[in-house]
Amino acid sequence: MAKSIQERLVALERSLRGLCCKLAEVDPIPEVGIGIYSQTGDSTIITGTTERTLINGGVGTLTVPANGFQVGDSFRAVFGGVMNAANNQNIRIRVKTGAITLLDSLVQNLGSSITNDVWTLNIDFTIRQVGAATVASIVALGQFHYTKTNNASVQGFAFNVVNNTTFNTTISNVLNVTAQWGSANAANNIYSDIFILNKTY
Repeated sequence: MAKSIQERLVALERSLRGLCCKLAEVDPIPEVGIGIYSQTGDSTIITGTTERTLINGGVGTLTVPANGFQVGDSFRAVFGGVMNAANNQNIRIRVKTGAITLLDSLVQNLGSSITNDVWTLNIDFTIRQVGAATVASIVALGQFHYTKTNNASVQGFAFNVVNNTTFNTTISNVLNVTAQWGSANAANNIYSDIFILNKTY
């Protein structure tokens, strides 16, 4: 027996409700500018010559799951903190995912002594290509600056690298940023009290 128009409308309404419920279960695409991670405590104070992380616990995540990147994905990491150093000391900053180095400042000389100088580090990176190692490609740029307390001058260095050899988007990637002193001088120390990671595209 043929259904009436009213019965058909009721059936259509039920179908639309079911579709809406299914769509509501789908995770939305992350918005540009959305916060990914925010550090909520000071990092460990880094001294000596051992490479150590500038990141402490916080809210959000530093992990991108396997195959979670897309071409064009772009991010900015903003760090800040306080540092001290004796005269003519060297420091090295690295950006890593696991054991893979994405960005390396190499050894940088800080010149004259540093006393409770506020430092900032901005890191921008963009996914150029996805895939396994030698196929995937990421470009990263870092700018490290510190303000001298004795004369308010701003000093620092910048570094830029394209990694298209060891970066791999088919595996899970966990972001880490480290600092390492060139000597074990007792005056050398650095820590971060701010770290924020945002998606910019």
